[in-house]
Order: sequence, then structure tokens, then C-alpha cells
Amino acid sequence: MTVPSITLLDQTTIPQLGFGVFQVPAEDTAEVTSTALEVGYRHIDTAQMYGNEAGVGDALASSGLARDDFYVTTKLNNGNHRPDDVRRSFEESLTKLKLDRTDLFLIHWPLPTQYDGDYVSTWKAMAALVTEGLTASVGVSNFNPDHLQRLADETGVLPVVNQVEAHPYFVNDAVREASLGHGIEVEAWSPIAQGAVLDDATIGQIAEKYGKTASQVTLRWHVERGDIVFPKSTKRERMTENFGIFDFALTPDEVATITGLDKGTDGRTGPDPATFDYIPD
Repeated sequence: MTVPSITLLDQTTIPQLGFGVFQVPAEDTAEVTSTALEVGYRHIDTAQMYGNEAGVGDALASSGLARDDFYVTTKLNNGNHRPDDVRRSFEESLTKLKLDRTDLFLIHWPLPTQYDGDYVSTWKAMAALVTEGLTASVGVSNFNPDHLQRLADETGVLPVVNQVEAHPYFVNDAVREASLGHGIEVEAWSPIAQGAVLDDATIGQIAEKYGKTASQVTLRWHVERGDIVFPKSTKRERMTENFGIFDFALTPDEVATITGLDKGTDGRTGPDPATFDYIPD
């Protein structure tokens, strides 16, 4: 099954479906990622704060895949926002991933109440890595519209993606529209609301119509909306299930019906980027 690719602002391409390793234990990550690669995933999303980049690197190194046959994203630890720490920590990530470059490097959180509110210097240090050929692209995660506008106004360099919480119970359309308005593609984390939507009666009815699962229908909804999505599972059968979303399509009315399940901020499962200020010890 062929996974569609999306062309980004910088004219690079990214697979629309990937595999996420958030909360996968470090000691299990190599095996889990290897299984995902066997299933057919070629886009792996990790982060410095996940503590499992080395396992991803081990799996990729043993996969037998050519470098251009897979796409790797990692993200900047909240404790590494100072420009010198951006470079140092990124080089450590490359070592753990066993790569000479990443495909995409993201600021994980804007942390507007930390570092004197200066995420612009962080962003400039990120962009320099592209100039030096160390990463193909740079982007952001959990950036609100005002955060994005500040980057545009103060640097003129736009992220290629904004990875944000988005799912049927929290469609997050204000952030999505602001991102897309800048030409920034949207990646959806927590795409099935940490499993909360799997028992939704409306999604279940649509799933029954197509002979699919609620997870498959929800992921297909993301695809229909243009989101880049990377569900996480440690089980092969669920990985295979999540990969099987390109042999059917939802109608526009079905997409609208699922979008109508939105609960606004009451549906949010993660922190608010405007106030989240966690920095690891």
C-alpha cells in the first residue's frame, strides 16, 4: 500500500502517515520500530524528550533500508532552547539516531513563559542547521497562531510543519487554519485522543459501513483533512490496522459529521501551549 506524500514549503516531501514512538520504553523501541518498518511505515517520529532516539537508530541501522527510503523526525528537548544547546543536543541526537542528517527537526514546545519568552533565538539556531545540511527541514510543535506570527515577523523563516494536538474531540481548527494560512502543514499528535474516540457511537456507525475500525476511520478523517498523522502502537496487529487506511475514503458529509464531534478546549488531552512551561531536570 502506497502512503501519499505531502510537499512542504521548502519543496521537500513528507509521508502523510508515519509511526510515533511517544511513551515507547527505551528498551523496547528498537524492536517496536523494527516491527513498524516491517509493516511498511517509512516515517518515524521521535523526540529528545522521549528518551528513545537510540532505539530508533538501532532499528533503522538494522533495517537494510537505504537512507533515502525512510523519513525521520526528532524534536528539541525543552531544556535545550538556548542556541548553543540547540546545536549540541542536535548533534547528540544524530549520534543516537546513527544518522548524518535528519529529515525534520522540531521545536517541541514554544515555552512562552520560559527563557524570557525568547523562542525566536531558538528558531534561528534551528534554521541554521538547514543551511549547514544537518537537517533537511525544520518546524515547530504546539505553536499557537501568535507564536507562528512572531516567527514570521521577526525572522521571515517559516516552519514547514506545526505538530499539534488534533482529533475529533479537539479539532483545533484555529491553530490549523493559522498554520495552513502561512503554508505550514499540520501534523496531528494524539490523533485518536489517546483512545477516547474509539468508543464513539458516531464514528462506530461510519466504521461499520466501511467494514473498518473506529481507529481506521478516525485516521482516515485526518487524511481527508490533509493532516500528517503518526499513530503509535507496540502491537503488530494494531500497527497493521492503522496502516490500512488508504483503500477507502469518507464522504464530505462523513468528514463534517466527525468534525462536528469537537468539544473545543474541553476535548484537549494535553497541555495548553500558551502556559505549558515544563523543563526536564
